[in-house]
Amino acid sequence: MNCISTFDITKYPLLDILKDIKTGWIQLPDFQRDWVWDDSRIRRLISCISLGYPIGSVMLLQQPNTETHFKSRPVEGVMLTEPQTPHRLILDGQQRLTTLFQVLFSNQVVRIQESNNTKLVEKWYYIDIGKSLEPHRERRSTIIALPDSKKGRLSTGEMIDCSTPENEYKTGYFPLSQIFSFSEWRNEYSRFWQYNSQRLNLIDAFEAQVIKKFEHYHISTTVLRDFLPKEAVCQVFEETNTSGCELNYFDLMSSSYCANGYSLREDWNLKASRLKSFNILRLLRNTDFLQAVTLVATYHRRQNAILHGKNPDKLPGVGCRRVDVLRLCPEDYQSWSEAVTKGFEESARFLHSHKFFDGRDIAYPIQLVALASIFTVLGQNSRSERVRSCLSRWFWCGLFGEIYTSRHENQAGKDIIEVMEWLSGGCIPSTISDATFSKERLWRARKRYGAIHQGLAALLRTQGSLDFRTGEEINDVIYFEEQIDSHHIFPVLWSRQQRLDPQKYNCLVNRTPLSAKTNQKIGGKAPSIYLRELEESGIPPGRLDEILRSHAIDPYLLRRDDFEGFLITRTQVLMELIGNAMGCRLEYDPLEHLPKAYKNSRRHLIRMAN
Repeated sequence: MNCISTFDITKYPLLDILKDIKTGWIQLPDFQRDWVWDDSRIRRLISCISLGYPIGSVMLLQQPNTETHFKSRPVEGVMLTEPQTPHRLILDGQQRLTTLFQVLFSNQVVRIQESNNTKLVEKWYYIDIGKSLEPHRERRSTIIALPDSKKGRLSTGEMIDCSTPENEYKTGYFPLSQIFSFSEWRNEYSRFWQYNSQRLNLIDAFEAQVIKKFEHYHISTTVLRDFLPKEAVCQVFEETNTSGCELNYFDLMSSSYCANGYSLREDWNLKASRLKSFNILRLLRNTDFLQAVTLVATYHRRQNAILHGKNPDKLPGVGCRRVDVLRLCPEDYQSWSEAVTKGFEESARFLHSHKFFDGRDIAYPIQLVALASIFTVLGQNSRSERVRSCLSRWFWCGLFGEIYTSRHENQAGKDIIEVMEWLSGGCIPSTISDATFSKERLWRARKRYGAIHQGLAALLRTQGSLDFRTGEEINDVIYFEEQIDSHHIFPVLWSRQQRLDPQKYNCLVNRTPLSAKTNQKIGGKAPSIYLRELEESGIPPGRLDEILRSHAIDPYLLRRDDFEGFLITRTQVLMELIGNAMGCRLEYDPLEHLPKAYKNSRRHLIRMAN
């Protein structure tokens, strides 16, 4: 590195860079993240180029003709007939270049992520020829995405069919995948319209104002010279990848590990396919996995220091904060990653036994990280009733005590130390001793995917809650993939008609897990009415009472449409249920919250006492 400059700056024609991507002459370093752009970003990028606006520079790395080059992979959408050694690697600009290649040059359907969703959808991109020429029209609004069938409805409600070239000509939508084959498309377009002068003038204007922008577009490019050592390249990568999609520490560590000849991404992909076969782990992130490995590695580092008699005040810390994860060396990752994978698998088994079935049921992903780390350290010692019982209490306390609401990573590091000491005969972990729960939290919680809601739904499933309509266990209904959600017991419509307090009838006490079909059966009717209809459909009254009790519901009060009595009695039962899970007695005086009418009624007081 005796040269003054380590890079060159040039302008790269868009067509040339797309050709080089297609042939594999330009590829991605293996540590690059995956392509994750959604429709909005794609249309914004395409509209900028169609207007000749700058889209920012990209950074490429020359690949040396030595064994020290980075492992590479083709840009997403590139189909190589045989492996190709790249001459350039994309360090910065992957999302933009991948988007441009897929939309403009791959001649394949583009698989994108839906906004706020991990689901992939297939799209073809078109531009409205006529509207793109209107001077005051926002260019982005003229670009549309159609599904794989090339048929779709626009936001205006208009139905568009571009499934054949003839339909494209008739509708006036140009396929962006044909940008660099425009002359052929234009010839067929002109022939279709029998060389109509008005149509020819339109297509001439479109070519001059839009197509030429793509054909003559240049991208500002910085090319790092091939003599840079890997460590320097990784540092540049970390410094430049700070905009657009946020670079997490998995991306940063991938670059660092690749400098040492190890593909973190490849290893994670293998483990992810194994772990995500469990529905409860389907939303597990690569960063979650790294945090668990870091927790286990730092815990063992601390235990090793204790064994060697190190001063207790100077013991290594245990944690999984960003700074801790970034310090994880490849050797520690390789030592513990397989054991941590088994720890997550054991966590899936544990959570299934507590009636958590899907990734959406996990209120605190960081608590799952802590749980997997604890199972990793325990190994085969976790397979005992005593240990499982202790972990169950710790888990419920962390969930209902909402211990992981703040200080996430610090709490996970604290828990792995304290839980392991507790299981060896030490003090109760602070997650258990600090956990509290009150009636107010039960009444005020409304978030359908919050910790209390998730925990309460699982607890009811452990009690064998039954579906109102079919009498089947909710667990069985979920197994056969019928939709289960949290629904009102006293319906919203009826509650409004009775002028009940919305804060009361919308609280979790008035919700319970039911199938969508059962909720439709309940509708907005009074409980007394929908219960009578269920009996008329063939459910004996005694059996219906059993079903209601499986949801911690007093059948007598529900049949009388007694909302206040229902609210008080179900709160008491749910508090007992939660207290039992947390291994403590939760204080709750039901008489304190009774309306005056109830306090003056001896019959109600006797019923409540019983």
